[in-house]
Amino acid sequence: MMNDAVFDVVVIGGGPSGATAATDLARAGRRVMLLDRAGRIKPCGGAIPPRLIKDFDIPEHLLVARINAARMVAPSARVVDMPVGDGFVGMVDRDMFDEWLRARAALVGATRKTGTFERLERDADGVSVVVFTQARGGAELRVRAHAVIGADGARSGVARAALKGADHVPCVFAYHEVVRAPAGSDTTAGYHPTRCDVVYQGKYSPDFYAWIFPHGDTASIGVGSAEKGFMLRDAVARLRAENGLGGCETVRCEGAPIPLKPLKRWDNGRDVVVAGDAAGVVAPASGEGIYYAMTAGRCAAQAVDQFLATGNPAALRRARKTFMKAHGRVFWVLGMMQHFWYRSDRRRERFVKMCADKDVQALTWQAYMNKELVRAKPLSHLRVFVKDMGHLLGSAA
Repeated sequence: MMNDAVFDVVVIGGGPSGATAATDLARAGRRVMLLDRAGRIKPCGGAIPPRLIKDFDIPEHLLVARINAARMVAPSARVVDMPVGDGFVGMVDRDMFDEWLRARAALVGATRKTGTFERLERDADGVSVVVFTQARGGAELRVRAHAVIGADGARSGVARAALKGADHVPCVFAYHEVVRAPAGSDTTAGYHPTRCDVVYQGKYSPDFYAWIFPHGDTASIGVGSAEKGFMLRDAVARLRAENGLGGCETVRCEGAPIPLKPLKRWDNGRDVVVAGDAAGVVAPASGEGIYYAMTAGRCAAQAVDQFLATGNPAALRRARKTFMKAHGRVFWVLGMMQHFWYRSDRRRERFVKMCADKDVQALTWQAYMNKELVRAKPLSHLRVFVKDMGHLLGSAA
């Protein structure tokens, strides 16, 4: 009976982060249960860089499109095209992508369960008990776990139950509509099957951006904003209409908060650690989350594996420490970009103008594709810094 089950690890949340953690731990020989809520699909543009494809062994058949350029659209409607150059950006549909990741976890030995996390309890011996239900109003089930990984998304129930301050994470609220893409070779001013459009216009988002991302037979059209009361659905409807996509069939609609700041602590100092959106690892400015979620899931798995091997709860701190050592500086830079450039249409106009610069484009794509700041071109960095400050101060030509 499930109520009598004991696992080394229960992973709560079966998105990219949780599924990755479950896969790595099962491969390490741990007894793993992966609990995921039915019908959960996160609103997401679906872009994944080559680094993710390589690091996490993603098969080609999961790529629904290959992107070779991004188009930045300014408040004035000025467009700046940013060709990728060598290589491509892969696009995935989260419905298929997440399920494949969960299936891979099960294939290597994780026990899959579909249900809704309710709360954490403790047995008399201090071992964590994960309480969940498999149907609304259904009976509660309990499983014991020597360690728990919370990968249950923004506003994580695990994080709020186990970590102080987890209920005060700043978020952008995202909403998108997945539509049937224009048939055949038909394109519109706002759509091309191998180009991602990023729209920096206050009429669609007062403090973030809107997007049109191709997914092969479908496209993701969405917006994000942290402004309470901003009508996201209305903004998407206008975005579709004004880009010739209003008549496309709507396949599904999804909305969710997206955290933009990593939690200061990911573990409870005892037996719980969080990862992915639950840990706040979505990149500021870009809102990119899949790569960082999977990386955080791997960091959490490594920390938990060490904790189970040694019995030392201090090992759990390794998850955040490892992640932030690799990506903390990128998050800081992107956070500063969002703070400076997204505050008004005037600044967004200058930001898009700056994106036309070849040095900016080269460094941006290298950093995105490889997931690290580029240090090999100091002169390019200096030129970008001078231009960036010029634009920010309003002195650029």
